[in-house]
Amino acid sequence: MSTSEMNHRRALLGASLATLAAAATPSVRAQAAFPTKPIRLITGFPAGSATDGICRAIAEPMRQKLGQPVIVENRAGANGALGAAEVARATPDGYTLLVTNSSSIVVNPQLYKKISYLPERDFIPITMAIQAPFIMTINPANERLAGVNSVADLVAIARAKPGQITFGSGGPGNLAHLSFEMINNRVGIKTTHVPYKSGVLAQIGVLGKEIDVLLDTPNTVPNVKSGKLKALAVTTATRWRDLPDVPTMIEAGYPGFDVSFWLGVFAPAQTPPAVLQALYAAIRSSRDDPAALQGLNAQGTVELTEPQAFATRIKAETALWGEVIRRENIQLD
Repeated sequence: MSTSEMNHRRALLGASLATLAAAATPSVRAQAAFPTKPIRLITGFPAGSATDGICRAIAEPMRQKLGQPVIVENRAGANGALGAAEVARATPDGYTLLVTNSSSIVVNPQLYKKISYLPERDFIPITMAIQAPFIMTINPANERLAGVNSVADLVAIARAKPGQITFGSGGPGNLAHLSFEMINNRVGIKTTHVPYKSGVLAQIGVLGKEIDVLLDTPNTVPNVKSGKLKALAVTTATRWRDLPDVPTMIEAGYPGFDVSFWLGVFAPAQTPPAVLQALYAAIRSSRDDPAALQGLNAQGTVELTEPQAFATRIKAETALWGEVIRRENIQLD
């Protein structure tokens, strides 16, 4: 091959590579520059809720890590479904994220016949932020529960007065609702479910003696320590670190009862892998921020698991709660 031919081929190859590089540059540059505008953390629950607490705990470390404002937006309603539906419709560019609980991801799709999102189709898990037990609480000033100091005491009253003991939750199909229905079925009692629009309102309900009992989240611990509420049990197999004197449901006489919930962060499906990795790294940096870590610890045990591990857990829990729903014959009114 002559020198002129070789030079000609090199010129053509160089031009081809330049063309390919130019075509790829906008996409590469866009991902490399992420983020270039504020990021929205949307939760389907109101201010003061556990998910809202997670949003506010991770927002500042994310801002510091990513260099853009991180805005918390509450879209409360329908057991978290309103917020989830909004994120499911969002552009998959990393600027709109969902912070939600296990109820809206592993339970809602299996209970609601009409639902506008499907987790496996519409979302990509980024991280499980925390996991936590439910805490069974009553108001010690509630005259209807005079003398109740244990789960056994509560069950005795429920047996003596079928349907008269009321329990609250953050909405029909909420994991707290399903967990209490499990208790009803296993113990053989009948209580009346009073759904609220959020767990925060249900907590206000038990404080105001509107309802008798609630499976609440760890953010109710200050109410217990102040004496406003009395904790009868926690739903996990081990006692909760902040209430070491409160027995587990297993210790209270209900073998095998082990229920926890989680709060996590999701992105819309099809979000680029590089963007997901940047978001995960920013959220995980919360571990290095004392204020953020304190905020996370107030809601449960800090996890900040990797995306794949979180996805594996969601798949397992979806199957598990599907079995529970069928076994316990739990149905929405």
